[in-house]
Amino acid sequence: MKVLIAYSSWHGSTAEIAQRLAAVVTRDGITVDVTSIREAPDPAGYDAVVVGSAVHNQAWSAEAAQFVHHHAFALSQRPVWLFSVGMSDGLPRLLRRAARAGQDRRITDALPSAIQPREHRVFSGVCRPEHLPRWSGIVFRMVGGHFGDYRDWPAIEDWARHITRQLSAPQTTEAE
Repeated sequence: MKVLIAYSSWHGSTAEIAQRLAAVVTRDGITVDVTSIREAPDPAGYDAVVVGSAVHNQAWSAEAAQFVHHHAFALSQRPVWLFSVGMSDGLPRLLRRAARAGQDRRITDALPSAIQPREHRVFSGVCRPEHLPRWSGIVFRMVGGHFGDYRDWPAIEDWARHITRQLSAPQTTEAE
């Protein structure tokens, strides 16, 4: 079993999450190539694919969106998992659920219809004042946002093990 984990990261948080996913999946005996989307090979050479992107304004990066559109046929032919890394956990509790739901809906709507991901997870990442334009940082603080590292490593590792279990499960056919 060979898995591609391709990511688009602006400040490194998404790349670190992709690396952690790869470390856990590899530990479970699966061959993994983890790479930036800019350098990602054709997913047709893999048994399964995980694609992740940093999220700004509730949308994936342009390069991540282009990757899934360009490789839509190959991605539609194999198991695919998606993850997004935003800052919903840095928001006040009242806004978190709406932010996560908005991200999930907007990203799912942007996918080519041929791609039916097994799952899409939204994780929080790292947000520092220097990551945002000055005015965005001011608005972020005004709505009660807090800068920091909000990555939930146990949840990320659990998801990687979940993917591994799905990949390791015996495949059934419709005739069975």
